[in-house]
Amino acid sequence: MSNNAFIRIEHLYKTFSTQKEQIEVLKDINLEIEKGDIFGIVGFSGAGKSTLLRCINRLEEPDSGSVFVGEQEITALAHDELLAFRRKLGMIFQQFNLLDSRTVRGNVSFPLEVARLNRADIARRVDEILELVDLSDRISFFPGQLSGGQKQRVGIARALANDPVVLLSDEATSALDPQIALSVLDLLRSINEKLGLTIIVVTHQLEVVKYACRHIAVLEAGSIVEQGSVAQVLTNPTSDTMQVFVKVNSNLTAGALTEGSGI
Repeated sequence: MSNNAFIRIEHLYKTFSTQKEQIEVLKDINLEIEKGDIFGIVGFSGAGKSTLLRCINRLEEPDSGSVFVGEQEITALAHDELLAFRRKLGMIFQQFNLLDSRTVRGNVSFPLEVARLNRADIARRVDEILELVDLSDRISFFPGQLSGGQKQRVGIARALANDPVVLLSDEATSALDPQIALSVLDLLRSINEKLGLTIIVVTHQLEVVKYACRHIAVLEAGSIVEQGSVAQVLTNPTSDTMQVFVKVNSNLTAGALTEGSGI
């Protein structure tokens, strides 16, 4: 492992215990992510993708191993230090996790209120972020009045509220239809370009990887089975998982072309 990576994961293990057995969910994960990258973590359901993401911000405690963000070893932080640093790790969820009783402004301001910023700074920051995600005209709306894409934009705005150094996206487009998902990915790419923000995208959708990510790691049964640039991995997939992804995507594309041609 080099010392130039912004995010470094070294020999990470995670096991879940049931009444009947110990399930090894992550097995000796070693990973490097460059500052400013959009990095995809790809795999089928149960591969360990979301668990790995949650180990990065220690919502899940790894059994062993280390996670570094910049010069900070996340896995070595005491409780209060972890709570403070976690504010710098924005999180986007598949199901939005918005507060229904709060407006768009209220949802985005919530993490700033928890951080005890003063009202003037909160108002200024919320206005800045909602302009960035193109929701300034929805500031007084409640979640029930928003479309799925708008809800996810609120989720992204909330994740950006504390000016994070890393944005973690856990299947953020999976619940959206393709056109809206594309607009959300466009927003993430725009945020990456404007803010230089490092983004980690967990997904089982090959289209997301191809459209938004520069580098990927493929998880299979808790292990990284291949990693590299998106172009390299898609051109010459070596893992069973990625070969299936590429084959299914090719078949779907061919089927759509055949249907469209009237054959």
